[in-house]
Amino acid sequence: MRVPTLLRPVCVLLSLLLFLLPAACRQSDPPPLQRTELLMGTVVEITLLQSGPKAEAALNDAFAEMRRIEQLMSPQLPTSDLARLAAASRGAEVSAETLALLRRSIELNHLSGGAFDPTLGRVKRLWDIEGDKPHVATAAELRRALRQCGVDKLRIEGNRVIKLVPKLEIDFGGIAKGYAVDRAGALLRRAGIRHASINAGGDLLLIGDRQGRPWRIGVQDPRKPGAVLAVIAAADEAVVTSGDYERFFEVDGVRYHHLFDPATGRPSRRSRSVTVVASDAATADALATAAFVLGPEAGSRLLRQQGAEGILIGADGTPLVTPGLKDRVTWR
Repeated sequence: MRVPTLLRPVCVLLSLLLFLLPAACRQSDPPPLQRTELLMGTVVEITLLQSGPKAEAALNDAFAEMRRIEQLMSPQLPTSDLARLAAASRGAEVSAETLALLRRSIELNHLSGGAFDPTLGRVKRLWDIEGDKPHVATAAELRRALRQCGVDKLRIEGNRVIKLVPKLEIDFGGIAKGYAVDRAGALLRRAGIRHASINAGGDLLLIGDRQGRPWRIGVQDPRKPGAVLAVIAAADEAVVTSGDYERFFEVDGVRYHHLFDPATGRPSRRSRSVTVVASDAATADALATAAFVLGPEAGSRLLRQQGAEGILIGADGTPLVTPGLKDRVTWR
């Protein structure tokens, strides 16, 4: 049995850094300003291609903003909006910010035909993929848990979320990290930062380019730890990867990972990984999850419909690249 740990997202982060940093600076460029913190269950690294007091202050503000969002939206923190809502049998008032992200999540649920679902908290708790005691859920357990899931089982009235089933739990695991990255990026831009990267365990936001050249983003091979499958040339956009190698455990040779199919409550088996390129990290985050669940063909159609691009690796390892990204990918 293989148990997931926080080391897995760290490895993903480091594989990206190999491509981001060595080519990021020329001799004439100022040294990059870089800091790493453990936030939202993963390693967050922010790199600014400039230095000085203003850059330092902007970096501090960006990390503070991500910590604030973690306090607001992490279901593991008892004072967060999501934890209070989970504990309440009929619903609770939440912040305008949480409400806005919930509305966006429901919209993405409808756009993806249900493949992205922010109400799978009970299913995730049942499997405990990211906890100390991961568990292979039984059919009976899944039936009970799925009865407490579904966006049709909640209602929004003013700033209050009404639960139509008492044990419904909202989980922003497929969008909150991207949202936090976007918020940090907005603060950096407002502070005048023109060239930077924010990497939250595979949720990557690029501000500008590498001072006249594109960033080169490595896409990890989902079956070869540390190996790079492809490199994407990117600038001023978000790049997010969801894969079955990020958080998982194995029993009797079967891999159980954290990307669940809302229709069954079980880990989706249609993909190995999906990398999405979009204008913002929250959308890319949610689309990567939805496209993974849908599989390469249906997932690529969803990306194109939403104006995004991507690399989708099927369950058999076959890659599919959306048309708008083909000229920007170098295969390794």
